[in-house]
Amino acid sequence: MAVRLDHTIVSARDSEKTAAFLVEILGLPAPTRFGPFHVVEAANGVSLDVMDADGEITPQHYAFLVDETEFDAIFDRIRQRSLSHWADPAQSKPGRINRRDGGRGVYFEDPNGHLLEILTRPYGSGGWSGSESRD
Repeated sequence: MAVRLDHTIVSARDSEKTAAFLVEILGLPAPTRFGPFHVVEAANGVSLDVMDADGEITPQHYAFLVDETEFDAIFDRIRQRSLSHWADPAQSKPGRINRRDGGRGVYFEDPNGHLLEILTRPYGSGGWSGSESRD
C-alpha cells in the first residue's frame, strides 16, 4: 500500500465550534464524533480531527485543493462573514487573492488562529506566478 495521509489533529479552544466553522466555510458534511474528536472529513478521505486543547495553541497551516466553483463558494462565505483574508501566508497582502500556477488561492484564519488556505491549482502545476488581485 502506498503511504497516504489519513488524518491530522487540529487543536482548538472549542472543538465543536471549530468543527462547525470548518464544515460551514468549506461546505463539507457535518462533523462526526470519535472519542474526544469532532471529525471533519474532506472529499479525499483525509480528516481533520478537532480536539479541545488546554493552554496556548500553536497555529498550524492547513491547505485545501478545491475546484473553481468551490473556490467561488468558499470565498463568498469568507466575504459574507467579513473574515480577513490575504494573498500570501505571511499575511502581508490583505484583501487580495493570489493567482499562482494559473489558479487562485487565498489565506484566512479559523477561530483558533490556524491559517487556512484554499487553492485551485497544486503548487508547481502551472509555473510560478506571484500575482495578486483584489477579488
